[in-house]
Amino acid sequence: MMEFHEYPDREMMMLRVAQRIASELGESLRAHGRATLSVPGGTTPGPVFDTLSGVDLDWSQVSVVLNDERWVGEDNPRSNTALLRARLLHGKAAQAKLIPLYADLPDPDAALDGLIDGLLPHLPISVLLLGMGEDMHTASLFPGADNLDAALAPGAPPLMAMRAEAAGEPRITLTAPVLRAALRVHVLITGASKRAAIERAAKLTPREAPIACVLDQAQVHWAE
Repeated sequence: MMEFHEYPDREMMMLRVAQRIASELGESLRAHGRATLSVPGGTTPGPVFDTLSGVDLDWSQVSVVLNDERWVGEDNPRSNTALLRARLLHGKAAQAKLIPLYADLPDPDAALDGLIDGLLPHLPISVLLLGMGEDMHTASLFPGADNLDAALAPGAPPLMAMRAEAAGEPRITLTAPVLRAALRVHVLITGASKRAAIERAAKLTPREAPIACVLDQAQVHWAE
């Protein structure tokens, strides 16, 4: 069942979410000697990353992978990887291992096998932080995307290429089985429209509202 956390303001929410993630990464490191953190792109989680980058953890044993990536190089302003390097993978967190979701090839489908091989040793995800769009997409699982049904299927590979009108560029995304296998799941949203959207998503199928594929096990963090 979805667990909903409401905060008085965004600043407190970002701090508390960062503290929760740091604590859960620490638990995984103590229990298993390693941890995998998966995070969204975009600017919303930036304050969480800023706090995490200064946390005293054994970052050398932490692997970080994006939920999804646009098929653009790091010199492109729309690169999630570039944003991640700027906001999270510096300071104490500079020692973390980045698992790439992009390769310098013209077509994402041609890179999938190699990217999957790089990801598999770092699964399952220890701590998963997701965002959500007002259309109820998460990662690059967009309603109406070309490979959505395949990416939601129980036997989906861990990564798939995804194309959707709302996505712009082709994307590489984690698929539903990988998201659902994460040991801890957090969803970070802001604003009244996204609160309404996630409440709506809880009553819909993952095909209609892809975020629904994880809501039964997620902690949702919201501030106006």
